Amino acid sequence: MIEAAYSITLSEWETRGPAGCDELTGRFLDETDASQGVVAALAKSRLLELTELRSGLNVKAFSHVGRIRIGDLNVTVLPKLRGSSMLGLLRYAYGFRRLNLISDTSHFSDPCGFEDLLVAQLNAEVQELLSRGLQRSYIAQNEPLGSPRGRIDFQQLARQGGTVTATLACRHYPRTEDTLLNGVLVAGLMLAASLASNVELRRESRRLAALIEEQVSHVTLNIAIMNQVDRQLTRLTKSYQPAMSIIRLLVESQGVALEGESITNRLPGFMFDMNAFFQAILSRFLRENLPGYNVIDEHSLKGMMRYNPNFSPPRRSPMQRPDYVIKQGGKICSILDAKYRDIWEKDLPRHMLYQLVVYAVSHRDQPCSTILYPTFHPGARETRIDVMDAVYGKTIGQVRMCPVNLERLEALVNDSTVQGNRERREYAFRLAQLGESGAID
Repeated sequence: MIEAAYSITLSEWETRGPAGCDELTGRFLDETDASQGVVAALAKSRLLELTELRSGLNVKAFSHVGRIRIGDLNVTVLPKLRGSSMLGLLRYAYGFRRLNLISDTSHFSDPCGFEDLLVAQLNAEVQELLSRGLQRSYIAQNEPLGSPRGRIDFQQLARQGGTVTATLACRHYPRTEDTLLNGVLVAGLMLAASLASNVELRRESRRLAALIEEQVSHVTLNIAIMNQVDRQLTRLTKSYQPAMSIIRLLVESQGVALEGESITNRLPGFMFDMNAFFQAILSRFLRENLPGYNVIDEHSLKGMMRYNPNFSPPRRSPMQRPDYVIKQGGKICSILDAKYRDIWEKDLPRHMLYQLVVYAVSHRDQPCSTILYPTFHPGARETRIDVMDAVYGKTIGQVRMCPVNLERLEALVNDSTVQGNRERREYAFRLAQLGESGAID
C-alpha cells in the first residue's frame, strides 16, 4: 500500500486526539465531498470515527483492527491479543492448518502487519494444495469435433439441417482444472498481494497465482461468489476449505464501500471484524465441549413478538436472534450473546442490556440470559444484574456478564491432554451456565 503523508497507531477501542498525539495536532480532513462521504461511511459502519476538533483530529477505534487510508492519513488499529495467541485462535476459529509461517513475534513487531498474518496463511495453504495437486472436475462442453467424443448432439445437427463439414456437434466432459474453486484461488491470491504490507508476501502471492492462472478462467470476487463456493464444497474438496475461509475474510474486510458505490470501488485498506472473530471462536468451542447439547448460531426466537392484527397494517413481526441458543432435545437450556467489548473496564451499553433482558424474560423455565465478553483484566469475574418487577419487587429475570480470557482459551484449545479435555468441558459448561456434572458453579 502507498504510504500516506502521516500515520497513527492505536489499539482496538482506543481514542487518540491532538492532546496526546503530535501527529493529529493541527491536522484536519479534506473538505471534498468524497472525504466527507468516507468519514460518514466509516462512522456508520463502526469501523472508525474521525472528528475534527479545534486543535486537530480525534480518532476513535471500535472492534475492527487493521489499517485504512483516508486522504493523506494512514490509521493502523492493533488487536490487544498478542501475536502468538491471535494466530492460534485464528487457526482454531476458522479451521486453518498448522503450516509453517513467518515468525509470529517478528511479524507483530510491524504495526501494519496484521493483514499479513492471513496472507501468509493463505500462501501456505495454497502451497499445500499445489503439492497435493489442484482439484480437477468433469466440466460439460458443447463443441464441434473432428474426432467425436462423448455424445453426439443430434438436436444441434437437426437444427443445422445436417452437416457439410468434417466435424460433429458433441457434448463431452473433459476433466479440467478450470473450476470455480481454482478461479477463486487465483483471485484470492491477487487480492492478498494487493493487501499485504510485506514485500516478500506480495511476491509469493503473485508467484503462486502465476502457477495457476493460465489454467483457469478469470473470477471477480464478491460475496455472492463466495457463497456459491461454500455450496460447492464437499468432502472431495475439503482441503480447499481453509483457503476459501481466508479469502472470504479478505473479501469481507477490504476497506469500506461508500454508499452507492460498487464492491470493487472501496476505500484502500483492510479492517478485520474482531466481533465476528470472537463469535466464531466461541461457536466452535461450545459445539465441541458441550456433549449432549445442540448449539445453534443466531437462532430465531419465534413467536416472542408480533404485531396485533387489529391495530397495525400487515407486516413482518420483529424477530430476536441471540448469537447462541443451547438446546437439549427440543428444550432451550441457555441463551447466550457474544460482544467484543471489555465490559469489565467499560460499562454495558443500555441497548445491549435491554436486548439481554428481552432474551431473559423470553425463557420461562429459566429466565436468564448471558453476555460473553473478552477481557485481559486479571481480576475480572462474572457479574449479574437482577431484573425486578417494579410494582411487587419480585425478581423476574437475570442477566449474566461472563468474562472470557482469550489467552486462557487459546491455551485450553491447544491442550490435547486428558486434563485439558476435562478443563475445556468444565469451562464450556461454566460459560453456558449448564448444571451438568463436572461443570464449575
